[in-house]
Amino acid sequence: MKFTVTGRARVTRLFALALALVAMPGMAAAPADPAAALHQRYAALKEQLAHNDYQRPLYLDSSDADGTTLGEAYVVVAHPYKRVVAALGSSDHWCDILILHVNTKYCRPVTGAAGSPVLQVAMGRKFEQDLDDAYQVDFSFQKLRSDSQLLQVELDAPEGPMGTRDYRIQLEAVPLDSTQTFIHLSYAYSYGMTARLAMQTYLATLGNSKVGFTVVAHNDAGEPEYIDGVRGAVERNTLRYSLAIEAYLGAWSTPANQRIEKRLHDWFAATERHPLQLREMELDEYLVMKRNEIQRQQEPIAE
Repeated sequence: MKFTVTGRARVTRLFALALALVAMPGMAAAPADPAAALHQRYAALKEQLAHNDYQRPLYLDSSDADGTTLGEAYVVVAHPYKRVVAALGSSDHWCDILILHVNTKYCRPVTGAAGSPVLQVAMGRKFEQDLDDAYQVDFSFQKLRSDSQLLQVELDAPEGPMGTRDYRIQLEAVPLDSTQTFIHLSYAYSYGMTARLAMQTYLATLGNSKVGFTVVAHNDAGEPEYIDGVRGAVERNTLRYSLAIEAYLGAWSTPANQRIEKRLHDWFAATERHPLQLREMELDEYLVMKRNEIQRQQEPIAE
């Protein structure tokens, strides 16, 4: 099964996909004790987690070099570790997280050829559109570790359109105490010359006013100036997905018939705390779009 592209400019839809999923370089060798390493990272980031402009205990980082772009979020969530494992350790729940993002048009868990879980994800524009006008990226889902000390999951897609490849979403989490969990989230893809030129064109035109969160300078009035370009795009989407995870966890104990609406309202409210970077539409427009997309993904895409 493949999505087809008809009617609209192919390169514009590539921009939406390239900026909706952020990239990360190849992973370094895993530490001997990844749970201890993540606790050490928490200790090193305590000051940044306590004092920042995100209005939550969050640290955001990004880079772009050698054909890869990296976005990472470290966040403390006010949810017990067992709840985080139950919510994020299953492929069945990740579509409910990914669909909150404005660029996610469809997501459905299926069984892959090797019997492993696969998420069929459609990425597109920041408005309602037919799936024929979106790009499909199939993510294999792996639960690398899940015990009382550490949760590790990974979503991988080896190929994307027009030169993009090696898409990767990684999450790891450790318990801090009985009520708090420390989460590290990464997003990744690698790109070739075609994809880089497409991104550069977008960022020089439609995306030329977009910025991220890293402060690179201050103007004469003392106001911050923020990173732009590819790293700005990476940072915006890293935070969007981090907020989606928090919104999903926040609705975990809500009655089943109220969870979708709570997730949607909570995610939108969280993004509105950063209007310069994250505002794309009004609440009513977002709710209508997402309700329709969630309804659509209840049915499989036609072969």
